Amino acid sequence: MVGPNLKVLVVDDSALMRKALKTMLTADGDVEVVLARNGEDALDVLSREEPDVVTLDVNMPVMDGLTCLSRIMDERPVPVVMVSSITERGAVATLEALELGAVDYVAKPGGTVSLNMSEAAEEIRRKVRRAAASRVRPGSLTARLRRQREEAFAAGRPARRTAPGAVAAPRAGAPARGATGTTGTTDLVVVGSSTGGPALLSALLSQFPADFPAPVVIAQHMPASFTGALANRLDACCALPVQEVTGLVPVLPGHVYVARGDADAVLGRRGGDLVVRPAPAGAGYRWHPSVDRLVASALEHVEARRTVGVLLTGMGDDGAEQMAQLKARGGRTVAESEDSAVVWGMPGQLVARDGATRVLHADQIAAQVIAWA
Repeated sequence: MVGPNLKVLVVDDSALMRKALKTMLTADGDVEVVLARNGEDALDVLSREEPDVVTLDVNMPVMDGLTCLSRIMDERPVPVVMVSSITERGAVATLEALELGAVDYVAKPGGTVSLNMSEAAEEIRRKVRRAAASRVRPGSLTARLRRQREEAFAAGRPARRTAPGAVAAPRAGAPARGATGTTGTTDLVVVGSSTGGPALLSALLSQFPADFPAPVVIAQHMPASFTGALANRLDACCALPVQEVTGLVPVLPGHVYVARGDADAVLGRRGGDLVVRPAPAGAGYRWHPSVDRLVASALEHVEARRTVGVLLTGMGDDGAEQMAQLKARGGRTVAESEDSAVVWGMPGQLVARDGATRVLHADQIAAQVIAWA
């Protein structure tokens, strides 16, 4: 008999949830599940069992999930999928987990488990398998976050939840927050990302100067309950003002706009001025907010030669076709390289379509976009 080819460590303080997750994950017959009751227990089991993937609850006694995650990334990096509540508090904790090094997250079924567990099972199985094939590459940002959480845990106090790397107040005579410098060669930067994207967006935007001359519009695959929290965290680590697109807003130089989750963001013109607005999730697009739809709308309203497209880590091919069109029409595009992407699906597809002007490691992308702008 052939044994399981995937071992998953399920960490949750609820016996009912541990049992439910084990049932879901073993349904396909090729997954072995080992269990842990809290973060401290998980570190013990991790060293003995050497799982391929860990699913990790956030709120647990003895050692919480975020502290456990920081230890995992320091001591034995392994793909981690957070199992968290879809609430404002849960979104903030999940985004911190993604910055600490978690690959992905799934919604923790709320209320009576039997009512919604069947709906969650397929997503959990899919994301665990996706995580098993992903790349865990903790960088300087995640290392800094892990140090903060370890210090906070040792001191017996909560770790701060604002994103690290926040810029200091501008020096005397420096441009004000969101101010623009001289007109550059770029009128718009569009960014698309999915799995592994939130931490990379924080690192990317934290490098942009306060006088960055172009607007940045981001489509990050996420539910609506998360994108507001994402915009807030990016705003905390970025010299540019960042907002979620919840209604029609003017697109201003030196500002960052995050598409609302479970919908799409489309660019347009009003009185000749560029605007962005949310639109119901388009049935013709598989992922939302759709990168392809965002870029397609940019091609309608902004000169391609004055547009920069950036396609970051993520499963699938969202954004690849339209960013290839952008390059073909004279625009400039960056695909994150395979050696830094958590999942080289979306940027890899852009490269396969010969749609990337540059293929760059994550650490090099900000400098290239700044140079072009």
